[in-house]
Amino acid sequence: MTGPLPFPARDLLEVRGLQKLYPVSRRGMFRRHRIGEIRAVDDISFSVARGQTLGLVGESGCGKSTTARAILHLIDASGGEVRLGGQDLLQTLRGPDRKAELAMRRRVQYVFQDPYLSLNPRWTIAQTLSEPLRVHDLLPRPAWRDRVIELLDLVGLEPHHADRYPHEFSGGQRQRVGIARALAVDPELLILDEPVSSLDVSVRAQILNLLARLQAELGLTYLFISHDLSSVRFLSTRVAVMYLGKIVEIADVDRLFEAPRHPYSRALLSAIPVPDPDRPSARNTLLGEIPSAMNMPAACRFHTRCPRASAVCKAHEPPMEPGPQGSALACHHPLEPPAP
Repeated sequence: MTGPLPFPARDLLEVRGLQKLYPVSRRGMFRRHRIGEIRAVDDISFSVARGQTLGLVGESGCGKSTTARAILHLIDASGGEVRLGGQDLLQTLRGPDRKAELAMRRRVQYVFQDPYLSLNPRWTIAQTLSEPLRVHDLLPRPAWRDRVIELLDLVGLEPHHADRYPHEFSGGQRQRVGIARALAVDPELLILDEPVSSLDVSVRAQILNLLARLQAELGLTYLFISHDLSSVRFLSTRVAVMYLGKIVEIADVDRLFEAPRHPYSRALLSAIPVPDPDRPSARNTLLGEIPSAMNMPAACRFHTRCPRASAVCKAHEPPMEPGPQGSALACHHPLEPPAP
């Protein structure tokens, strides 16, 4: 288990040693037998500074969405600590005090990946945006309509959209409604779980511009989960790279994209499409298959696919070592930084 990274006092979200394990069992003649476990999120630590965006990237199935859901206690974390503004977020959400739980949930909200499934098809947009106001008892009922119109305007929709149903909107408009619903309680932190992955490219750009504008106007902090690295570079301040439940590198966005130090980060970034058919491909193809989640490689989980792996990678797990400017790296044989 790696030691915790130092977090500056200005950080809004602090995650230390977060774990989510799923037991795997097999049905026997009389009862089920536990035969192993899936370590979906395995002892990860990171922080998000107030007013900034941390992009969390990695291949599908690496544990990005599980991390987000564990932070918000949408699934129960197996271990670790999550603090929001210095307060223990998980302990508050697990506790019996309903008032304290609602107060904490007002501070952090979730924008889901699929705008088609995240809205109730039987509710109008006004009902959808009024529900957080009712649950959190923020405004008297006569003021709900004005707040709904204000939220629609904030995300670029018209007042008459309030009386429509989700099936009457495009995917981009539905995602705007999902963002408006998250903003209804004036949160400090938004967890964005691949919010543009199901949208067309032109609509994707509109939503990203909307998120950037909202962050500048409202002082929001984002945890931005995506496999679209171009979107991550546009919106993020820092980036954390995740592989098989582990974070392997954290760095400022420009530094990571220009000079990644972990071999997996370099391979991931080399897969970004280049819009020039005449430019030679510089793709760094990885060998082998992604290991089974039930049968993780010993020590460094990336050594079975890493071109720089050695005997030490197969024997010892690399610790997450803090670096300059808030960066961190877990690799026995990192790539050399470029010469100044």
